[in-house]
Amino acid sequence: MLRELSIHNLAVIENVSVNFHSGFHVLTGETGAGKSIVIDALTLTAGGRGSAEMIRHGCDRADIEAVFDLPRQHPVWATLQRLGIEADKEETLLIRRELLSHGKSSARINGQSVTLTMLREIGEHLVNIHGQHEHQSLLRTDKHLEWLDLFAGEDIHEEKSTYRKLFQQYQTVSRERRELEEKSRQGMQMLDLYRFQLEEISAARLKAGEDESLADERRKLAHAEKLTDAVTEAYDLLYGSKGLPALSRALTRLQDIVKVDPTTLQPIVEQLQSSYYGVEDSAFQLRDYKEGIEFNPQRLMQIEQRLDLLHSLKRKYGETIEDVLNYQARIKGETDQLDNRDELLKDLATKEVALHKEIQAQAEKLTSIRRSASRVLSRKIEQELTELQMSRSVFEVKLGTVALTSTGADSAEFVLSTNPGEPPKPLAKIASGGEMSRVMLALKAIFAQIDEIPVLVFDEVDTGVSGRAAQAIAEKLSLLSSHCQVFAITHLPQVACMADHQYEIYKQITEQDRTQTSVTELTAAQRVEELARMLGGVEVTEKTRHHAQEMLSLAQQQKNA
Repeated sequence: MLRELSIHNLAVIENVSVNFHSGFHVLTGETGAGKSIVIDALTLTAGGRGSAEMIRHGCDRADIEAVFDLPRQHPVWATLQRLGIEADKEETLLIRRELLSHGKSSARINGQSVTLTMLREIGEHLVNIHGQHEHQSLLRTDKHLEWLDLFAGEDIHEEKSTYRKLFQQYQTVSRERRELEEKSRQGMQMLDLYRFQLEEISAARLKAGEDESLADERRKLAHAEKLTDAVTEAYDLLYGSKGLPALSRALTRLQDIVKVDPTTLQPIVEQLQSSYYGVEDSAFQLRDYKEGIEFNPQRLMQIEQRLDLLHSLKRKYGETIEDVLNYQARIKGETDQLDNRDELLKDLATKEVALHKEIQAQAEKLTSIRRSASRVLSRKIEQELTELQMSRSVFEVKLGTVALTSTGADSAEFVLSTNPGEPPKPLAKIASGGEMSRVMLALKAIFAQIDEIPVLVFDEVDTGVSGRAAQAIAEKLSLLSSHCQVFAITHLPQVACMADHQYEIYKQITEQDRTQTSVTELTAAQRVEELARMLGGVEVTEKTRHHAQEMLSLAQQQKNA
């Protein structure tokens, strides 16, 4: 349930913090007092889109916080875990939404930043807001099948999952077949070219990194004479009279006198010894290197020719040898596919036909479940409509057949007859605003026990009704609150008196000559006054107060019954 809602600097609300309870809540007040702003705030915490225009004039930001108290088994916890949001099932869930004047917004859940998409996904588990504009969703037939499947519940869930997997496989195979057919038409023109390219690349017997090693070898061969001269001279210098022999003589002289001043001379002797051995080792390496230098003009010519070939292949097929080899692998696959296209097309066509039969059979299972569910849903909605003073109405879920889609082979449309003897027709053609409100309320009453959404909000769902129909709506909202927390904005005293908790939303002018909306939970006495205002208008009399008190007493008796 929604435990608390705090609103700061949203529209004409400067600072409001309201505590809520379980059961049925009504929000009442004069037209234009700001009742819809409270609903807007709740919508924002559930992932609704906000804008800078919603921020109170003169302020840089608006902040909304909602605190939810949820049972451990509620599905929102699994969604939070899947999205990587840390949450303790033993604690409350805090959602914070912030709007900034430069147009940006942010959202946090238990202090952790989330995207608007994540917040919307979580909000779908927490709040369901129904306003007058939502009547339009009843006119969208694509929604009707979705609602029917939701009502069918576990009976259809597994079968739909199986169907979707088969349908995805069918789409994949069908796409592969079409692509192969298209490739075959285009590829046949390329087949001779591909074969020539494969032969050219294969004949080269390429090795990854070959061009780099050949370039290194070419460089050595091309400069063999320079290398020999330089290495020979360096070796001669090291072994000449001024090289190792000089170091050896210097070392012998120092060793003869090191005992005279060992403290100073011994480290120098050791350093010279190390240098001598290092120079000697370098001289031996130069000697060995010189012996390995190759003068081979023929090999150099072979390397030049090989590098020219590699350069030609890279110019045609890729920047590196690896790119050329990858291109070879790709066109080999395409060539093999073209060479075997008839067999591959036959296999794909066979798979496509087989999968089509499977999804048709699975679609028939979905249709069977939907037919059964549609009959039950129709009876339940008619029962709900009877309780909402539409006792002679006939409601049907009309199933039709369509081409196979991701949801099966069915279409669904809600049809209604509100006059005895008239055939059921689409809602758009026969339902008035008040009737649409009651049809939607009937659906909400049924689905409240299915979708496990803890908070239901009705924004003037009673518009267009009066008298006994208004009383029926009030009773239905009260009954709904036994399954979830219900909020309703209303102007009808018949609805307000059935609430367990009533909140007055009113405007006042501050000392700074600013309009400010406030929200107050009404006491029993204050409820009498507010109901009397709703009954009598501007002037509240003892008679309207008495009538209001009587309505509250009768409402309590009704709820107790």
